Amino acid sequence: MHRLLDVLPVFAGDERIDRAFTLVPGSDFGVDALAAVERAGARTTPWAEARRRAHDLVLMASPKGELALLRGRRVLLPHGAGFGKSVEGEGTPGTPSGLDPAFLVPDGDALLSLHALAHPSQVARLAALSPHAAARAAVVGDPTLERVLASRGRRNDYRAALGTGARHLIALASTWGPESLLRRRPALLADLAARLPYDTYQLALILHPNERSRLGELNLAERLAPALDAGMFLAGPFEEWAAVLIACDAVITDHGSAALYAAALGRPVISAYDGGGELVPGSPMADLLDRSPFLADAGGLDAALGAQRPGAVRAPADGAFAERGRALERLRAELYRLLDVPPPRRQVVPRLLPEPATPPRGVPASFAVRARVDGRTVTVERLPVGTDAPAHHLAAEAGRAPERHAMSAALLYRRVPRGPDRPAAGHGAAWTVAGWTEETLADHPGCRTAGVVLSPDHCVTRGRRGPLLSVRIEPLRSGGRVVRTDPAAVLSAVHTWLGQGEVGGGGGVPPGSAYEMTCVVGGLPFAVRLRPASAAEAAREC
Repeated sequence: MHRLLDVLPVFAGDERIDRAFTLVPGSDFGVDALAAVERAGARTTPWAEARRRAHDLVLMASPKGELALLRGRRVLLPHGAGFGKSVEGEGTPGTPSGLDPAFLVPDGDALLSLHALAHPSQVARLAALSPHAAARAAVVGDPTLERVLASRGRRNDYRAALGTGARHLIALASTWGPESLLRRRPALLADLAARLPYDTYQLALILHPNERSRLGELNLAERLAPALDAGMFLAGPFEEWAAVLIACDAVITDHGSAALYAAALGRPVISAYDGGGELVPGSPMADLLDRSPFLADAGGLDAALGAQRPGAVRAPADGAFAERGRALERLRAELYRLLDVPPPRRQVVPRLLPEPATPPRGVPASFAVRARVDGRTVTVERLPVGTDAPAHHLAAEAGRAPERHAMSAALLYRRVPRGPDRPAAGHGAAWTVAGWTEETLADHPGCRTAGVVLSPDHCVTRGRRGPLLSVRIEPLRSGGRVVRTDPAAVLSAVHTWLGQGEVGGGGGVPPGSAYEMTCVVGGLPFAVRLRPASAAEAAREC
């Protein structure tokens, strides 16, 4: 259904065209397809009515089902990329899904007036299976790839919406079915989330709509809970997945075609497909996986990223997509030819992908923190609580972290909300920074440091043995960019330093003086300046 929405610009502005959607009975994923149409604000025609009416044009995203009952010129649009997968139990065994004559020429009669394909090699593959079906094929390119390529300039917008910052965004792409990444290697997502430092890497999952529909949103969220709780982003099935591909720095994939779109963008691809009968030999997807390093387990990610060969993904992408930059124009010409009317004179333009609308879950509330002190430099790595890696301390956000984490944390902190967070009238009470840090240390005997994040560049913290300290974080300026880190990570560095008695010999800063240190977070060095907190800082409400 989403493929149909991607081609709507070919009819944009034409008052002669009336658009309606119908669902072919028998699909296991029909409920979600109808929901997608409803979210788009489109009109739906019941199947019985769609069968009764004659149509000038019938656009289809799949050749499966009783489509021959719809009267009108039938057009099959590009679906997926590369025709690299066969589906067991459907049609001709071993035949690429989407090119199977069992669906394209049922009972010897051609189903289609036009089979729109993305590359000349696909026409050749179809001709080898059925010359009768290939006679109705034409190369138009891939309309979905048009949107992706046209939206490349919004990469920074997508990364900002995802909260990526300077981290490396790794996308995991899972198709549907028994050989998909989610089914064959379900532990990989949680293993990566548990092993990768939060401030260095961000994970995002691109999941095929059929798999989302099979599981249901609640069941899916529960299955993915460990990775989601550790900060993984779950992309929506329409548009968001493509925005994530543009935003990401590398893709870990099974044999699903989403990785070919990443290859067309030049993104490094890492294979997590461990074999099976669904991958079609000789297809662009098979070629892409052959050229990509294999990820055997979560611990091998750095090695797999380092094994990338520049330009290795170019040839498979070139073998899957033709007519780049012209796909919508080519498709519009073919469709208006079938309608036998001239197309509008206006140029057809791909619609840019919007920013991801699904809100990220935000920063996890608890971390196991590894820390290393080298002179005035403190390096911190934050990992999910429960990781098997040795940690220096547990850091937890008060009010969000589970109580058992808060009671065990050596560092407790809170964040001052941005914007107004209290009603304009009525009763109210608020802690001051000084009051909250004192109360927190008194109520949590195991806590050694309490801190308050006042802004992206400013914190106030207090250790058990010292006074209230102001912490100023200098953004990193490099290559025309201003990069900020999570202030809570800096609080972990300050906690580590104070605990070793590095400052003033007793966990504090001498009155009237300042102390400078470097905090390395996510491999980036941030200059940090400590000094005794002012009366105004101590009195700030939090």
